[in-house]
Amino acid sequence: MADAGVTRTLLSEGSAFAGRVLRPSSAARRTAPTSTPAVGNVLGSAELEQGLQAAATSLGRPVDELRREAAEHLREMSASHNPVVLAGWSRLGQWMLRGYDVLVDEEGLARVRALDSRHALAFLISHRSYLDEWVVPPTLPRFGIAMPFGVAGANLDFFPLGPIARRTGIVHIRRATADIPIYKLAMRAFMGQLVADRANLVWSIEGGRSRTGKLRPPRLGLLRYVVDAAEDRDTDEVMLVPVSIVYDQLPAAEVELMTSEARGKGKTPENARWFLGYLRGLDRRLGRIYMDIGEPIALRARLAELRLEDASEAHSVERVALEVSHRINRATPVTPTAAVCVALLAADRALALEEVLQTLEPLADYLGSRDWPIAGGADITDVATVRRALQDLVTSGVLTSFSGGTATVWGIGPEQHLIAGVYRNSAIHVLVLRAIAEVAFVSASDLGSGTYDAWAECLRLRDLLKFEFFFPDRKQFAAELQSELRLIAPDLQTLDVSPSAEDAERHLGSMRLFVAHLVLRPFVDAYAIVAEQLLSLDDGSAFEEKRFVSQCLLLGQQWVLQRRISSAESVSAEMFQTALRLARHRGLVEATAPDVQQRRSDFVDEIRVLQRRVAQVAARAARLVS
Repeated sequence: MADAGVTRTLLSEGSAFAGRVLRPSSAARRTAPTSTPAVGNVLGSAELEQGLQAAATSLGRPVDELRREAAEHLREMSASHNPVVLAGWSRLGQWMLRGYDVLVDEEGLARVRALDSRHALAFLISHRSYLDEWVVPPTLPRFGIAMPFGVAGANLDFFPLGPIARRTGIVHIRRATADIPIYKLAMRAFMGQLVADRANLVWSIEGGRSRTGKLRPPRLGLLRYVVDAAEDRDTDEVMLVPVSIVYDQLPAAEVELMTSEARGKGKTPENARWFLGYLRGLDRRLGRIYMDIGEPIALRARLAELRLEDASEAHSVERVALEVSHRINRATPVTPTAAVCVALLAADRALALEEVLQTLEPLADYLGSRDWPIAGGADITDVATVRRALQDLVTSGVLTSFSGGTATVWGIGPEQHLIAGVYRNSAIHVLVLRAIAEVAFVSASDLGSGTYDAWAECLRLRDLLKFEFFFPDRKQFAAELQSELRLIAPDLQTLDVSPSAEDAERHLGSMRLFVAHLVLRPFVDAYAIVAEQLLSLDDGSAFEEKRFVSQCLLLGQQWVLQRRISSAESVSAEMFQTALRLARHRGLVEATAPDVQQRRSDFVDEIRVLQRRVAQVAARAARLVS
């Protein structure tokens, strides 16, 4: 157990941390080169001292020099809860959020409140917007939960925002630390101290904002530090609390930034001028923000369970992170905005209100059969709800409307498919299993009299898409897929018995909802661009990712003009980077890999087959609305 004089001391004077106001020990004050309590307390810990001694030996540098460096890093990280600043921060947040109504999961927060008195809570959020910082932390004290320390990127530590934010509990950390071993050492000790103090934490499990609207792959660094602290220190259990955040619409500045980054134009640096521009874009009505709580995970207990399954513990942190992400998705409701974008992207043409409602009716039935929540308890088949979502999207420029004929029609605006896709993607996780099942049935129908293994096909798709979506482990995946298949084919009792071509065609013919082209095609088309670009690489040239992605962007623009892919939505640097993760996993990137050109060619063929089958689903969907 950490020294009692060192623990529970990270909060500075006047902290609003639910009465846990603590003072540095005399030992900590003697060792601190600064009056900042966090610096003195962590520098006074045996854990950091041992790490510094080891680093001095390995780096060949004096330990006093390393201690001073660690102190400087800790000053960057240190944060407090100042009541006066918190009050002003809250007022700023209310003003910034004036274009939204914020709906929170009160029942979920009540359950979390019961845990707060006994455990450190780590709120792991889906990061949709810069506004998240004014949504999640200020909400918690209103429900009797101790104010957390929020972890944010050092890119937001600019004057005056940074100095103010750190007095509201925001800990600014650097992203790139591979070449700064003492920074990593200080960060590990700092997070360990917070856990020992039973402080609440909040950070994005994705490590940054979503650029596509769906949850990104988890970043493991901070979670690994918390795992180490939970296991190495004699502390209470740490509870991981998944938190879903969804916006009806994002601020205009973020939409523009998202589009620019997707087109490969790079990230705009955050500074005071940028922040003022961001504030100016918050003066319009943008709908609602939904904050929902997933099922918490008892960290140490879950790690013990994983050890029983795998004594090597090689991937325990990653598995915990994936479980958190899966639970965030499970807690994420479908918004009316997402539903409307599903309908219009599916049609790929302008629709009258009646046509939008006709498209949404089978979707609503499907969501009801899955017992999936609709945001705010809305009815996505209600005329007023749908009309309002359409009109709000017209106001923000995502949709256009035309009323000069016999009826008003709505369609995706010019250059707005990517943004409509972002809103649709906030609900895409609900439809992934359905999409996989649809492709499996189309594959069975294609095969004719041959032997077909539906389970093997579904596993193949799961493996292909594992860097895009969060799937449960194989056993749970089988159970969920079985339930999904029964919605399509009630007579299909087990995955061990695949449908015949005749049965597959019969079931496809009776379906009122198709989603594979909406869920999979944008990503599969992006994969096709990456696959073709990999095949064109010179075997002898060194791979340069930035240049490769730029070439993919150019090829994608060409394919959009040639209509070789369905939408410019797929021409996205973020999508290409995820496709590259899969390619690297398969050994397709490095030119020196064995038989790389043949395997690249096989990859192109695999994606082409999937594109063809998704197109077949799209054709069936088009016949339903024609």
